[in-house]
Amino acid sequence: MSDRRGNPLRRLRRPAWAEQRPTWKDAKPALINAALERARARPAGGWFVLAGSREVRDGAAFGRVVAGRELVVWRDADGAVHAGPGACPHLGAALCDAPVHDGQLVCRWHGLSLGPGGRPGWRTLPAHDDGVLVWVRLDEHASGAPTDVPVLGPRPPAERSLAAVATVVGRCEPDDVIANRLDPWHGAWLHPYSFAALEVLSAPTVTCTNAEDRFLVEVTFTLGGKLGVPVHAEFSCPDERTITMEIVDGEGTGTVVETHATPMRPGSDGRPRTAVIEAVVAHSDRPGFVHSRRVAAALRPLMALTARRLWRDDIAYAERRYELRSRSAR
Repeated sequence: MSDRRGNPLRRLRRPAWAEQRPTWKDAKPALINAALERARARPAGGWFVLAGSREVRDGAAFGRVVAGRELVVWRDADGAVHAGPGACPHLGAALCDAPVHDGQLVCRWHGLSLGPGGRPGWRTLPAHDDGVLVWVRLDEHASGAPTDVPVLGPRPPAERSLAAVATVVGRCEPDDVIANRLDPWHGAWLHPYSFAALEVLSAPTVTCTNAEDRFLVEVTFTLGGKLGVPVHAEFSCPDERTITMEIVDGEGTGTVVETHATPMRPGSDGRPRTAVIEAVVAHSDRPGFVHSRRVAAALRPLMALTARRLWRDDIAYAERRYELRSRSAR
């Protein structure tokens, strides 16, 4: 791997798309399915990602359907995040666009105030803001005992990182999203505009231990058509609905991409909906990286745009997987 103190850019030398080495023999369905089953066995403590931390702004509510429940989150006067049902207990008005006054939601229909303490017929839910993402806990969906805080994978120090969050909704289930990320072999084929020279250096076996349950990948992130940045990245699942990619060697070591699959509710077509909420937490030991935080407002939209571009193709992968599973189940 290149010396991180020097120029991280490398000239791309790659074959034409159709002349790449095929990876279908390596991407064994049994291996991917076994990795997915192990991920499903890791409890999330009842926690679901609801939104990016920056999406929950002072003075306004944010709403999303999670696991079939209409929910709303807001911040009080101290900036602490709270969550509750998304319908007003009076006549059912949607609270997703409710103003926040003195730390309480104010229903736009009749002015009923709803605060962190709740009221009869409207009970708040445990919520958590980790500085990048806002979570809500639904105890009825906890596999095992609910936990006080969400299960988090590796992250770089907040004071030396820059985070951006992007959300894409797919017509599939969370399993289909996680299975997509547990197939690193598709990267250079499905995303040639972003990845080159992708090689899976090690993959877990069907019967691996927890310590071995991770993929190690060598890949070059492309910058335009001629230059790229080679890195080693590790993929692992901290809970049943999350997969984390961490750069473990090369430029940006410590950077993570967290992909969270939050179930919503079926659409009008009867098919499930899943919110793919992806957090990119960029990090670098280079002295100049600290200056990126000064232009964070300009960088975050670009980081989110890049994530959404990848998921344009990956959502099609996940939706196709769901469609095929649905057919075989009939």
